[in-house]
Amino acid sequence: MADDELEAIRRQRMAELQSKHGDSSNDQQGQQEAKQRETEMRNSMLAQVLDQFARARLSNLALVKPEKAKAVENYLIQMARMGQLGGKISETGLIDILEKVSQQTEKKTTVKFNRRKVMDSDEDEEDD
Repeated sequence: MADDELEAIRRQRMAELQSKHGDSSNDQQGQQEAKQRETEMRNSMLAQVLDQFARARLSNLALVKPEKAKAVENYLIQMARMGQLGGKISETGLIDILEKVSQQTEKKTTVKFNRRKVMDSDEDEEDD
C-alpha cells in the first residue's frame, strides 16, 4: 500500500512539474508577442512621423549606434504623442533632432595625471 501511495505522489509531482514547465513556455511566448507588438507599434508611429529619407537615415544610425537611435525614436514618439509635431519630419529636421540628442547624451571624459615623486638629486648632495 505504501508503494501505491508513493507512486501516486510521484505522478502528482510529475504532473505539477510538467504544468509549470508548460506555463513558463507560454509566458515566454507571450512576452515575445508583446515585444513584437510594441516594435510594430513603434515602427508604424515612426512611419507616420518621418518621411522616407529621414527613416533611411534613422535606420542607418540604428546599425551603427543602436542606443542613440533608440533615444531618438523615443524622443520622436514622445513628441508625437504630445502633439508637438506639425507634420512629417524631413531629413534635415531629423539631423537637428540628432544634434540635440547628441548634446544631451554627450559624455565628457577627463584625464588626470598623477605624477610620481622621484627622489631628487638635491637630497643626495645634502648627505655628503
